[in-house]
Amino acid sequence: MTLSLPLIYRSLGVFSRHYLKAPIQASAILLGIILAVTLLIGVKATNENAKQSYGNATELLSQRASFYLSNNDQTSIDEGVYFALRRAGIPALAVIEGIVSDPQGRSWKVTGSDIMAAVSIKPTSPPQTASPTSPPPSKSIPLERLLNGHAAVMMSASVVDRVNALAKGPLVLNDIPLELIAVEESIGLGNNMLADISFAQQLLQMPDQLSYIAVFFPKQTDVVDIEAQTNIIINALEDAKLDSRQISINRQDDGESLSALTSSFHLNLDAMSMLAFVVGLFIAYNGVRYSLMKRQKLFIQLLQMGIGRHNLLCALVIEIVLLVVIGSIVGFIMGLQLSQWLQPMVAMTLAQIYGAKLLPGLWQWQWFAQGVGLTLFASLAACWPLLLQLSRVPLAQGGQRQAQLMPFEKLFKRQAFAACLILATTAVLFSITTQYKLSLLLLGLVTIAIPLLLPMTINVCVKLILPLMPKGIWYYVVAETKEIIAPLSLAMMAILLALCANISMNTLVGSFEVTLKQWLDARLHADLYIKPNPNAIPEMNAWLQAEPKVSAIYQQWITKAKLEIKAQSSVPINLVSRDIYSIKHTTAFKSPSTTSALFWQQFQQGQTVLISEPLSIKYQLNVGDRIKIDKLHNQSSKTSAAIQTQATPEFIISGIYFDYGNPVGEVIIPPSVWQQHALPLHPISLAVNYQGNIEALQQELITQQGLSSAHMYSQQGIKDEAIKMFTKTFSITVVLNSLTLMVATIGLFSACIMLTQARLAPLARLYALGVSRTQLRVMVTSQMMLIVLFTCLLALPMGAILGYLLINKVTLQAFGWTIAMLWDWPAYGRVVVIAMISCLVAVALPLYWQTRKPLISSLQQESL
Repeated sequence: MTLSLPLIYRSLGVFSRHYLKAPIQASAILLGIILAVTLLIGVKATNENAKQSYGNATELLSQRASFYLSNNDQTSIDEGVYFALRRAGIPALAVIEGIVSDPQGRSWKVTGSDIMAAVSIKPTSPPQTASPTSPPPSKSIPLERLLNGHAAVMMSASVVDRVNALAKGPLVLNDIPLELIAVEESIGLGNNMLADISFAQQLLQMPDQLSYIAVFFPKQTDVVDIEAQTNIIINALEDAKLDSRQISINRQDDGESLSALTSSFHLNLDAMSMLAFVVGLFIAYNGVRYSLMKRQKLFIQLLQMGIGRHNLLCALVIEIVLLVVIGSIVGFIMGLQLSQWLQPMVAMTLAQIYGAKLLPGLWQWQWFAQGVGLTLFASLAACWPLLLQLSRVPLAQGGQRQAQLMPFEKLFKRQAFAACLILATTAVLFSITTQYKLSLLLLGLVTIAIPLLLPMTINVCVKLILPLMPKGIWYYVVAETKEIIAPLSLAMMAILLALCANISMNTLVGSFEVTLKQWLDARLHADLYIKPNPNAIPEMNAWLQAEPKVSAIYQQWITKAKLEIKAQSSVPINLVSRDIYSIKHTTAFKSPSTTSALFWQQFQQGQTVLISEPLSIKYQLNVGDRIKIDKLHNQSSKTSAAIQTQATPEFIISGIYFDYGNPVGEVIIPPSVWQQHALPLHPISLAVNYQGNIEALQQELITQQGLSSAHMYSQQGIKDEAIKMFTKTFSITVVLNSLTLMVATIGLFSACIMLTQARLAPLARLYALGVSRTQLRVMVTSQMMLIVLFTCLLALPMGAILGYLLINKVTLQAFGWTIAMLWDWPAYGRVVVIAMISCLVAVALPLYWQTRKPLISSLQQESL
C-alpha cells in the first residue's frame, strides 16, 4: 500500500488534538525521555570533558609541554638548569609546586611558574590541532601585580569566592597574608592557585629550587625526531657543565597514563548513567503504552474512515520521533546543567586520587545526536510490537471494550523464564571472566534479568496471601491487585532497578569503608608522619635522632620505575622500600596468609620482592612468578643498553599485600637492595614515635626546623583525611543513585496518574454500591503499596547479589581491591522506608486528585 502524506498529516492532527484533551499522556512520555536524556548527557558530558582534559592538559597560562625535566633522586631541581636551557634558546618553563597551611591547619596546594615565560611561549601545535583551551593574551593577566614581588596569587573568580567564604577574611598561608587576584574562568586555572615563581619560592621555602621544568618543542611522533629533541636538551645541559645523567627527561604521553588509570572510574560512571537512562525509558515506554491503549478506539475509527493501516502506522512512528526529539532537546539542555553540577565532584575526586587536572567544561553537538539516536532507537525498538499489534486490530472491535492483547500470566511466565536463563548463563560466565569490562557487561545482563522476575514474583505473592484474607472487601482488594500488576509493572521495574542500585552501592560503600579503616589501622604505626622538602630530609633526620623523646624513626624511599614481565614490555610502577620493622609490621598480606623466618630471610637477602594487590590482579602476577625491574640492574653492566638488559636480575614474588591507597602498582624491596643500586639516597618521608605530647613535637619542628604544618600528619589526621577523600570519591555515585531513585519515583507517580484515570469507572461502580470515597482511597492505596512492598522485598536479595558482584568481581578486577563484604541491614531498611514513603506520596497524590471528581460522571463516560 502506498503512503499518503495528506492522510498521515491529518492523522497527526487528530493525535495532537487528542493530546490537547489528555495532556497527562504526552507529559508522561516526555517526562521519561527528558529524565533519561538528562542523566545520560549529564554523565557523558562530565566523562568526556575529563577524558579530553587528559589529552589537552597544558601548563598553567601556557602551552602543552613536550618534555618534563626533574631530578633523578626526586629532590628539587636547581634553577640553574632552567637558566641553562633558556640561554640555549630552548623554550622552557620553570614550575614549582608545594603544600602550605593556613592558621586553621588546612592544607593548600600552591603552584608557581615563570609567568612571563608562560605567556610568551608560542604554540607548538599546528593551528588545526590546537587545543580549544589555549590561553588568552597576556593583557588579560595582571602582570604588574604579580611580578613586583608582591604577595599575590591568581585564582579563578569562582574559586576566589569560595576561598573568601571559607577563610572569612584575608587568606594567610605560612604566616604570609596573600592578595587573591581573581581572573576570568577562560584563562583555565581551574581550582589551581598560581603565583609568580619568585614569590612561590619564598612561600614554599624553596629558594633557587624548582619542582620540574617543562620543555616545549613541536609535536613529533617519529622516534628519530623525538630522540633528536632529547639530544638538544642533553647537549644544552652538557654545554652548561651540568651532569645530564642526574636529570630525568620524560616525554609527554598525551594523557595516556591518566586515561589508563581512570578508565575504570569513568566506566563505572557510564554504567550508572546507562542504568538511569534505562529507568527513564521505562517511564517513557509506560507512557507510550498507556497512550496507545487509550487511543485504540480512536485508531479503529480512523481505519473505518478510510485511513490505511500503513498511513496510521507511519503517523504513529512520526509522533514518537517528534516526542523523542522534543524530549531530547529539553533533556540535553538539562543534562549540560547537571554536568556543571557534577563536574566539581568529579574534578575533586580525580585530582585527589589520580592528580588529574580538569579543564573548563565544553559541550559538543555530537552528544545531542548520540542522545537522540540512542533514545529514538530504544523507544522504537520497545514500542514497535505495540504499534504493529494495534495497527492489526480488527475493524469490528470498534464498539467493544478494550481487550487484553495477550494473557498477562503467560507473559509473566515467559519473562521469568528468560530472567532465570540469563541469570544462569551469567553465573557460569562470571566464574571464568577476569576482565572488569566483561564483568561489567555481565552485570548489565543481571540488571536486565532482575526486573523481568518482578511481575511473576508479585503475581505469586498475591496468590499466596489471597487465602489468608477475610471474605469481603479486603478479599476483593487483594484479588483485584492481580489486575493492576501489568499496568504498573514497568513503573515497578524502574523502582526495583533503582532500589537494587541503591542497596548494592550501599553494600559496596559500607564494606569498603570498614575495609579501608581496618587497613589504615594496620598500615599506620607511627605517631607522626613527616614529608618535608626532599632537600631538608638529611638535616631533619639528624635533628630527630638527637631528640631524646623520639623513640623510633622510620624511613620510606619511593621512586618511579618500570616492571618487565612476559606479557608486557614495560609497566610503570612505584618502587618502594621501607625499614625492615615497618615492612614486617605494617604490610597486610593477601598471600601468603602467614610468613615464616625463611620468608623474611630471603626477602632481606634481596632474593624476593613484595608486590601490591592491584599490580598482581591487573597483570595476573602470583607468588612464585619472576619479574625484572629496570632500575635494579647489576652495577658492573653499564656498557650498553643491550648488556644492561641482559644483566638485569630477576626477582621472585614472595608476597602480595593489600593496598588501597595508590592508583599505581607498587613493588617493595628491602633497604639493602635499595642501597646497592643507583637509587635516591635519602628517604622521601619520615615517621616517628614520640614519648610525649605529639603537638609539642610538631610545634618544635615548626619553630626550630621551619617545617610547615602542611608537611606533618598525625596518625589520626591521616585516617580522617583518608575517610574524607573516600566519602568524596563515592559522592558522585551516591548522587547518581539518588537521582535514579527520584526518576523511578516520578515514573511511579506518572503511572499512578494514568492508572487511576483508567480505573475511575470501576471505582465509580464500587461507589455506587455503597463504598465511600475514603474507603476507595484506602483500598486503592493499599493495593499499590502492597505491590511496592513486594517490590522492595525482591529488591533486598537482588540488591545483595548485585553488591556481591560489584565487590567480588567488578571492583576487584577494575581497581585490584579485595573488600570484605558486610551486610548493612539498617541501611537497607532506610532505603526501603524511603522508597515506601516516596511511593506512598507518588500513589496518594494522583489518587486524591482523581477521586475528588464526581465519580458518577465516570460511569456516564464509560457508557458513552
